[in-house]
Amino acid sequence: MRGQHSVLVVDDEVKILRLVKSYLEINGYTALCAETAGEGMALFERNQVSLILLDVMLPDFSGEEFCKKVRRTSDVPIIMITAKVDEESIIRGLAIGADDYVCKPFSPRQLMARVAAALRRRGGGEKTGGILSCGDLTVDTEKRILSRNGEEVPLTRDEYKILALLMSRQAKIFTREEILEAIKGDDYEGFDRSVDSHIKRLRAKIGDDSRPPRYILTVYGMGYRMGGGS
Repeated sequence: MRGQHSVLVVDDEVKILRLVKSYLEINGYTALCAETAGEGMALFERNQVSLILLDVMLPDFSGEEFCKKVRRTSDVPIIMITAKVDEESIIRGLAIGADDYVCKPFSPRQLMARVAAALRRRGGGEKTGGILSCGDLTVDTEKRILSRNGEEVPLTRDEYKILALLMSRQAKIFTREEILEAIKGDDYEGFDRSVDSHIKRLRAKIGDDSRPPRYILTVYGMGYRMGGGS
């Protein structure tokens, strides 16, 4: 059912926002709308979003920067809506994680076809369950619960965010700066070594020996990534 899917639309042109919202709802999707990147990021963080329609030119920060932020924690499909038709802009957008481009002015029917195609590629058009696994660790991203061997492990908000971030892209090495930004935001004026303290406490809670760790691996000079748990 399309109604299972929530589509986030971020565009500062109110007429386009209303038009896209109307077509999404006619086609059975739930539309979440924002006129700025900041509003869009807040909606993304509070809701289970199936796809993002994202304008490149936004008043606070660019759609490309928005895309980069999303890609640090999620592989949700992103379709960029842009007046930039030059090849270099499109290549750059695809390189940072966009899945598709639609150029203004666009056909609403064509846009709906691209939305449906992106969701089919995502997983047969069905909403994913939001479960992350590594060894005997399981994170339910909808309930924000960590379990180990079926038993719930209590975490602080920041510990949960760090673990969910690492488990979302287990092959990626996350720098301390990327981890800090994920848990505190761009305006956090902390120091990157505070991440080490979070990691130490997190390892203790999940029974991860630091010499050598099974789950959270230290990549010296770079940051942290998830291991296989074996």
